[in-house]
Amino acid sequence: MADTAAPSSAQPSDRPSARGPVAADEVVDIAADLIRIDSSNYGDGSGPGERAAAEHVVGLLEEVGLAAELLESDPGRANVVLRLPGEDRSRDALVLHGHLDVVPARAADWSVDPFGGEVRDGCLWGRGAVDMKGMDAMILSVVRQMTREGRRPARDVVVAFTADEEAGSVKGAGFLVETRPDLFEGATEAVSEVGGFSLDVAGQRCYLVQTAEKGIAWVRLVAHGRAGHGSQVNDDNAVTRLAGAVARIGAHRWPLEIRPTVRAFLEGVEDITGEPLDPEDFDALTRVLGTTANWVGATLRNTSNPTQLEAGYKHNVIPGTATALVDCRTLPGQGEHVLDVVRELAGPGVDVEVVHQDTALETDLTGSLPDAMVAALLAEDPGARVLPYCLSGGTDNKALARLGIRGFGFAPLQLPADLDFAGMFHGVDERVPTEALRFGTRVLDRLLATC
Repeated sequence: MADTAAPSSAQPSDRPSARGPVAADEVVDIAADLIRIDSSNYGDGSGPGERAAAEHVVGLLEEVGLAAELLESDPGRANVVLRLPGEDRSRDALVLHGHLDVVPARAADWSVDPFGGEVRDGCLWGRGAVDMKGMDAMILSVVRQMTREGRRPARDVVVAFTADEEAGSVKGAGFLVETRPDLFEGATEAVSEVGGFSLDVAGQRCYLVQTAEKGIAWVRLVAHGRAGHGSQVNDDNAVTRLAGAVARIGAHRWPLEIRPTVRAFLEGVEDITGEPLDPEDFDALTRVLGTTANWVGATLRNTSNPTQLEAGYKHNVIPGTATALVDCRTLPGQGEHVLDVVRELAGPGVDVEVVHQDTALETDLTGSLPDAMVAALLAEDPGARVLPYCLSGGTDNKALARLGIRGFGFAPLQLPADLDFAGMFHGVDERVPTEALRFGTRVLDRLLATC
């Protein structure tokens, strides 16, 4: 397995080896360089694309002798995939993946250059620091270290860096699954973003592993009416009709529905605090969970949030149509039900068009891979607790699920208790502690060596 002169694969070292730096030495620099490559995804194809970031990733892999495929779904929309042979090639393969695109950032809102990759106050700042170029850098640095030291993962690992996750994965993981399923041959499990981070619960540090994620239903409302002069009486006004539909959908109170993953998480929190936790009491959730309550609260029910409105072209002209976009996030098994309710709320004269839809996922924290995740975390942070949780958003694991691949969120980070980690995702002044990235490389190294 490992070269006897190299650090044990089960006991990662922060000391530089004779063959080059270890992952913890270079992870921050790799993440900063990735942040400096603007790969903003505006969702309409107008952004810079991921090609530059993908080429940089390929260069980092080639530097240690690894050959990867660069695959474009459209010009500039680039993905990178390679397979690392494992010690036991008879076992099912693992997919370790991260996306290269980021949501846009308005520089005027930030206190630093969002694409500057600046290290300040012990944190790496910039768009993508947590979502998810920090994890991309952890993957790259660990893979580079293992390759330099002549070590193999416990089983085959398909490493993928994808495009377009921030707009539904169509040009990225969805493209790979549809056109190159051979890349994932033999893979049955996957690990990616938004899990493995720490949370302080009543003084106890807990790590949350994502075992479920809500589904997506992005819909467009199109209201129809009679066009006319703005000075006239008009009882068939498309804007009025749309406004009513948006108000009803946005104000709808979806019923509480606690899925097994959420129940397991809440029971774990209750076990730590020794007190019952009322999921309907958001203030109580916030007192116990801090800003993470925003995520947890969103997994207790379906949601439907209007996000954009468009109508008309002149102040004194009543338009014949008006449109709105609504972001629906659905619990497992609830996707079609949510659409039916939205159609009913929209009412007559308003068409409901599905722009993008993807399934909800749910598994549990059992099996050899979850066991290895827990063991890797506790080896680096003895005395911590590990709990499953449900993500209110979505990841590329949705695309991989079409191939029957079981996905988890596991981007391990040990975080300060006072950091608003939930607020970093798509937020202003996104940042991640540099020590958290170094911690993550050690955990990830352990995971690949033992899973």
